[in-house]
Amino acid sequence: MTVARRYPLGLLAIVTVLPPAALSADYHHVQITAASPSEAVRWYERHMDCKPLADRNDTANCDDVELIFVAQPTMGSTQGTGVNHIAFSYADLDAKMGELEAVGVRGSGVRLQRFDGGATLRELPGLFKHGFVFDPWGTRIELVEDPDDQGFHHVHLSAADPDATLAWYRDAFGGEHAKLKEREAGLRFGDVWLLAARHPGGMPAPTQSRAIAHIAFSVPDLDGAAPRMRRNGVEFEARPATPENGRTKAKRAFARGPDNVTVAVVEPGFEGVEAVRAAARASDTTEPYSTPTTPWGEPDLQGVWTGNAAHGIPLERPTDLEDVEALTPEQAAARRERGTLGSIWGYEREWRDTTLGYDKMAPSTQVAMIVDPPSGRLPALTPEGRRMAEQARLERQGKAGRPPAGPEDLTPYVRCITRGIPGMMMPGIYNNGLQIVQGPGYVAIQKEMIHETRSIPTTPRERAGPKLTSWLGDPQGRWEGDTLVIESERFNGKGSYRGSTAAMKLTERFTRVGPAKLMYQFTVDDPNVWVEPWTAMFAFDLDDEQYELVEYACHEGNYGMFNILSGARAKDKQAAQAAR
Repeated sequence: MTVARRYPLGLLAIVTVLPPAALSADYHHVQITAASPSEAVRWYERHMDCKPLADRNDTANCDDVELIFVAQPTMGSTQGTGVNHIAFSYADLDAKMGELEAVGVRGSGVRLQRFDGGATLRELPGLFKHGFVFDPWGTRIELVEDPDDQGFHHVHLSAADPDATLAWYRDAFGGEHAKLKEREAGLRFGDVWLLAARHPGGMPAPTQSRAIAHIAFSVPDLDGAAPRMRRNGVEFEARPATPENGRTKAKRAFARGPDNVTVAVVEPGFEGVEAVRAAARASDTTEPYSTPTTPWGEPDLQGVWTGNAAHGIPLERPTDLEDVEALTPEQAAARRERGTLGSIWGYEREWRDTTLGYDKMAPSTQVAMIVDPPSGRLPALTPEGRRMAEQARLERQGKAGRPPAGPEDLTPYVRCITRGIPGMMMPGIYNNGLQIVQGPGYVAIQKEMIHETRSIPTTPRERAGPKLTSWLGDPQGRWEGDTLVIESERFNGKGSYRGSTAAMKLTERFTRVGPAKLMYQFTVDDPNVWVEPWTAMFAFDLDDEQYELVEYACHEGNYGMFNILSGARAKDKQAAQAAR
């Protein structure tokens, strides 16, 4: 993320009167890494009251301060590094923290830091009230209540010797010595403070490869200023040059600042670097492929596969993408990141198998899963389908806000029974492993989530009677060339998918279309619900060198069920007491 203050006539922050030996440099930016720059802009727009810039999808304006986000590998939070945090000031901090705390509970990647005793805010005597949050990518953010200076407030350094550190920055780049609230010494660059505090462990960790990778200052003529900066103790690690894919011709250089802080020096007009994201490693297009065979002559689909790359593909085509053949890699990454941020309610993003930067498979650029009808949308509902959909809506409405009486009031998924079929095959935020094992006449398909295993006969057999139904239906497999076709009927109707009933016939097709790519296609035919069958597809990627299916002890570890029901009984007790 780059931070740069704008003034009238396009001038960047701060011109101050400095001693002859010091440069008249402007404070220019702080670069912070984010898995998806465009989603980082959205996050800061939503939670830090920033505004996106129309001409740059990686840049937000926060009260005349630019934030530029860069996608690159990161090794963790800003805490413990030479740049500990950045800060924003708000007029009513209690209201702001309450807003962020509510968001943190719901998801979207707001993580709060609590002080001893559990409070999120505390008073700093003589300064202001403050608290801390983290953005989803590890940047520590201080929130302060400073009525004299609203918006982006300061950059806070950690230092072995804070006074010497601030002196280095003033000698090298300028800035006005001042005291925040007449109490805390720092450098003032226009409305932005540069503060420093003593690091408890001596020398902080390097900023390179952490959430805040570097801070930066601007000088009018970098080539001309470089010799003077060297005389002032600045050691350059990269000489002045226009960066590759730079948006402008402005030059940039890197220097090593005190306390392991990487410092960039740029010329005015520097607007960051245009990112180029690589296409998916496993392409959504296929080429002719000869599937290997088992010792007994059947196509070999065996191995451990993952659906991670397909996570984020919606079932139906979004209305704003009607004429789009495929997403760009940047759009696919942003879509994936939205899914990650929207699911941070029980786990941080570091625990998600599909988190950008952790999953080695690039996100699929497929626009939607449904390929038939050609619109990419579900077919129209039958009159009976509409009636059942309305009945289901009324039932949900009736249960809303009412504590469950028992496990039966909860979904089969929450009860660790099943996600149903094809629901169990769909990629989620984690546990997307799929293992296929074959033997003569049978294929076993095991899905990691809830740890369900299906045993599919691939030779004709006499089917059970129509009265015998099951959660996953009665499957029958066969080979059509290199494609495994599975037809399942006789569902019990309790594992419904998108409103499907016991009358559903599900036809699945597994085709190995490359050495490490398995195409999965399924057709849902339920005349009770839809006026015509519909078909969807996505791909699994082979990952048996790294991935393994671990036990998903859902029943044994289903503390969620215990907590849901015990919480429900506690609510019942409260309601009974209130009614007395």
